Amino acid sequence: MQIALNELAALRVQGRPAGIVSVCSAHPIVLRAALRHGRDHASTVLIEATCNQVNHLGGYTGMTPADFAALVLRIAKEEGCPKNLIMLGGDHLGPNPWRDRGAEEAMAEAERMVAAYVDAGFRKIHLDASMGCMGEPAALDDETTAHRAARLAAVAETSARRAGGAMPVYVIGTEVPPPGGADHALTTIEPTAASAARRTIDVHRRVFAEAGLAEAFARAIGLVVQPGVEFGNHNVIRYDRSRIDALKQVLGDEPQFVFEAHSTDYQGTDPLTALVEDGFPILKVGPELTFVLREALYGLDLIASDLVPDYGERPLYAAMEALMLAHRENWSRHYHGTENEQRWLRHYSLSDRIRYYWASKEAQSAVARLCDALAGKSVPFPLFRQYMPAAQQFCDMPLDPVEVLIWRVTKSLADYHAACGAGR
Repeated sequence: MQIALNELAALRVQGRPAGIVSVCSAHPIVLRAALRHGRDHASTVLIEATCNQVNHLGGYTGMTPADFAALVLRIAKEEGCPKNLIMLGGDHLGPNPWRDRGAEEAMAEAERMVAAYVDAGFRKIHLDASMGCMGEPAALDDETTAHRAARLAAVAETSARRAGGAMPVYVIGTEVPPPGGADHALTTIEPTAASAARRTIDVHRRVFAEAGLAEAFARAIGLVVQPGVEFGNHNVIRYDRSRIDALKQVLGDEPQFVFEAHSTDYQGTDPLTALVEDGFPILKVGPELTFVLREALYGLDLIASDLVPDYGERPLYAAMEALMLAHRENWSRHYHGTENEQRWLRHYSLSDRIRYYWASKEAQSAVARLCDALAGKSVPFPLFRQYMPAAQQFCDMPLDPVEVLIWRVTKSLADYHAACGAGR
């Protein structure tokens, strides 16, 4: 079912909570699975990029916002997903990628980035100016954060009016888990205090009004808070709705808003459904989707190793290991322990930092070799039973490996879509 972001709060107030899945990934297979679901169910497809991943200078994907939008629209056209079902969002848009510079220089880059996002058609904008720049505290106070957020909103408003079409909707607030998950085993995560959530809204409302941006603030639909969910390298903290009674009361006083839940990966349908019912209808998921994509790729790697005589012994796994050892910058600060512990974390950590490597030429070549080795092959039932037991429907027929990968991502997305239908 198609649903607009600005409908979410009203649906909650009416006692008919519904949610939207926010797919936070740049991997083409993940995007294809999400867009195919939108086509098949005539439902909204919300796809978001982060400031580090995609920005006006390229980000770690090498894509500008216009590049990312073009990728999404190209895949949508290939899949027959109507453009009107697609919404693009920018996550954590602020000075974070340049926080090693002075505040003014970093904010100038952030302004250029926000303009590039809006110019490219992104209309869900998460304003995040909470992180300190060079010489500042790591986390800024609400007043400073709100003034910088208003400055960025002014750029977004100007860019949107120049570009035409719908005006942006905004998400404020920054109390989120560490990007990509925590580095250590977790025991508990404290939900955001209700008083902190109220203060964030109050300060932003006042500062936006003082800046002549009351109209923009009226389009603020979401507040990022911590509902007490998280995943680390090793484990997952699942949602416990009994811990947020006070926080939920904030929405009763602020009917304009819903909460946005970050890092809902690996929660499963029941906790996700409870989140939607409790006022967290924007469910963001990213690493889980590339984790299960890697899971399927490695399963196919094992099948090909046993089925195809000249394929070799897990060459995809070997290629990814060599690649990650040659380029340690994306995992070395996050994975600790013995050499053996670091090795298995590189491949199997829930934070899935291997996702940073799939776009490289080496990884793409290894994946292409795997797909070529299995394309059209009839995989016997016992091999699927051994390595990918849930995928047995693909056995004993000509195999399309890409369809297996899309199926596996879709299987995880199904938990989110089921939760988003709560109460409807």
